[in-house]
Amino acid sequence: MIDTHAHVHDRGYDDDRDAVLARAREAGVGRIVTVGCDIDDSRRALEVAEMHDLLATIGIHPHEAGAAPADIAAAFEALRAQAPARVVGVGETGLDYYYDHSPHDAQARVLRAQLDYARERALPVVFHQRDAYDDFVAILRERWDGAEQRGVIHCFTGDATQARTFVHEFGMRLGIGGVVTFKNAEPLREAVRAVGLEALVLETDCPYLAPIPHRGKRNEPAYVTNTAAVVARVLERSVADVSAVTTRNAHALFGLAS
Repeated sequence: MIDTHAHVHDRGYDDDRDAVLARAREAGVGRIVTVGCDIDDSRRALEVAEMHDLLATIGIHPHEAGAAPADIAAAFEALRAQAPARVVGVGETGLDYYYDHSPHDAQARVLRAQLDYARERALPVVFHQRDAYDDFVAILRERWDGAEQRGVIHCFTGDATQARTFVHEFGMRLGIGGVVTFKNAEPLREAVRAVGLEALVLETDCPYLAPIPHRGKRNEPAYVTNTAAVVARVLERSVADVSAVTTRNAHALFGLAS
């Protein structure tokens, strides 16, 4: 099983990161992608990935778009030179109008720059989208080629219509995390049914959004197994099937050898 979206380089794991990663291995989580959210955070993600044999992405989250460097491509090239074998994608990047930590025009500019960088270097993209669906889809229609590019809508929590749009129009995977286990998440579970297992990858987004029965606690990669169990029930598949198919999907998404 692969946790396709974690933040195990977060300072909150500094005191027990080795134990967290050991629990993940014991739970059957064979690979973890730790995801960068700005230049400094991406650098730290790469350092932790090197130290603990993880994978990483480099990106600028929409919250941080207002402080993004003028030359994003140059900044990313410097990061990739730091640990080229660890970098498996660009992101997380996207639009977030819920918190509005950065102006909308800055978010759009930084998203477009990261899309261009990823396309030119044949890297997959990890997307973040919250309360900005229409503008986000408009930029994808302007910049994205689903036949040539690979991407994942991280922490997907939309409805069945949105799920079909991302999967069928843009060729995306949907990153399904702990939210699918929540009592009030039936629209998300219906979206999972609408697109099926072949469209999904699993994630934790740890330390955030721990699944039931860990909700309210710090999340960690081992808990992806709780999400897998719920996805299996929703799709009436075995947990073994969910693990095998989502792992295969993650390999295809990030270009990993099995």
